[in-house]
Amino acid sequence: MKDDEIRDIVKEKYGLAALQVQNGRASCCGPAPSSCCGEAPSASGLSGDPITSNLYADHETALLPETAVLASLGCGNPTALAQLEEGQVVLDLGSGGGIDVLLSARRVGPTGKAYGLDMTDEMLALARENQAKAGATNVEFLKGTLEEIPLPDASVDVVISNCVINLAADKDRVLREAFRVLKPGGRFAVSDVVTKGEIPAPVKKSVELWIGCIAGALDESEYVAKLTAAGFVDITIEPTRIYRVDDAREFLTSAGIDVDALGPDVDGKFRSAFVRAAKPTIG
Repeated sequence: MKDDEIRDIVKEKYGLAALQVQNGRASCCGPAPSSCCGEAPSASGLSGDPITSNLYADHETALLPETAVLASLGCGNPTALAQLEEGQVVLDLGSGGGIDVLLSARRVGPTGKAYGLDMTDEMLALARENQAKAGATNVEFLKGTLEEIPLPDASVDVVISNCVINLAADKDRVLREAFRVLKPGGRFAVSDVVTKGEIPAPVKKSVELWIGCIAGALDESEYVAKLTAAGFVDITIEPTRIYRVDDAREFLTSAGIDVDALGPDVDGKFRSAFVRAAKPTIG
């Protein structure tokens, strides 16, 4: 499948998810109420889905608009691990309904800035609505793709993302763009789905699983190699959740995967991870 075809499918599905969130539901890969990898998160950020559940603490979501929490379709909480500081400029790649942008805006304070980048009109509209509800003045949502970030060179202190880079067909280009917009010494700090070990071809080829943030996942070693090729240093990958096949049985079955047949080949090989890297300083 061509890159543009994958992008169009992702865009369509996440646009639908944004519309469903406005009705109190969230879905990006099937009938509501499901998230990109299972059941939708509730207003408290909790659900029965092993990938999207229990990502945010109650004190983080308490002051956020409910629709920002409902639109959270990620696999981690990059804002909790990125060690953001007052006055920094942060960019969230694939910002969706804006939850990580709004949380980042709090951490960088009024002297900082939090950008959100998304290619889906419906998600951007939802995010801007959530920004207005939250009263966030140090936030800006931009329309664009991860492969062409509409920001100048060396303009960002920290790039974050939440289970979105794995959806990009041309990950090398995405990582080069992230490197370009970072200031010297800037940090790449994203949550993503990665794999460890060989994954069966039927899983890799499933478009529905790509939309569901599984089939597009890179192997840990491949992720490191691509970051290195883009120019990054100090690269680490820290697993935050390791998924057992039974955790995703219903989701995989709905995508036409014979779980019992493939179980031994996928069990424990998919994991959410926090990926850290840095752009070298100059001088």
